[in-house]
Amino acid sequence: MMQVRLSGSGGQGLILAGIILAEAAIGDGREAVQSQSYGPEARGGSSKSEVIISDGRIHYPKVTAPDLLLAMTQEALNKYGADLKPEGVVITDTAFVRDVPPSFKRVYAVPITQLAKEKCGRELFANIVALGAITRLTGAVTFEALEKAVLARVPKGTEEMNKLALQVGYQAVSK
Repeated sequence: MMQVRLSGSGGQGLILAGIILAEAAIGDGREAVQSQSYGPEARGGSSKSEVIISDGRIHYPKVTAPDLLLAMTQEALNKYGADLKPEGVVITDTAFVRDVPPSFKRVYAVPITQLAKEKCGRELFANIVALGAITRLTGAVTFEALEKAVLARVPKGTEEMNKLALQVGYQAVSK
């Protein structure tokens, strides 16, 4: 079982990213649950999306100790990182996260937003870039299932740019 927490601020597309990740897991024939929460301020406030992926039944639908934390902002890292498993993976967006506690052992600092802007033309692709990186690092879902789930969810006319964003994220990290 893998527990994933995607965190950042409202408007960064993390809820959508969580839904896509869960749908990709289902596409791979696995079990998945997705939940979300965000502050009342929605855009700009803290938000998180959580996904549990398992080969067997999922008996409790909430993440209790993430195997992976995506932190798109410093506030999100500070707020949602406390219960990360000791061997857990942290992926930070270098544009917004500067101070990573030394207690996190497996940290990947990735210029997620910068890559979205430079390679895809707009920051709004950052969530899809992040999904590519998560898939490369964890193998939680297959790239093929992830791409299919992305294409099923994104607005018509943005498919090619979202495919590019996935590739960019996937290539931005190495295990």
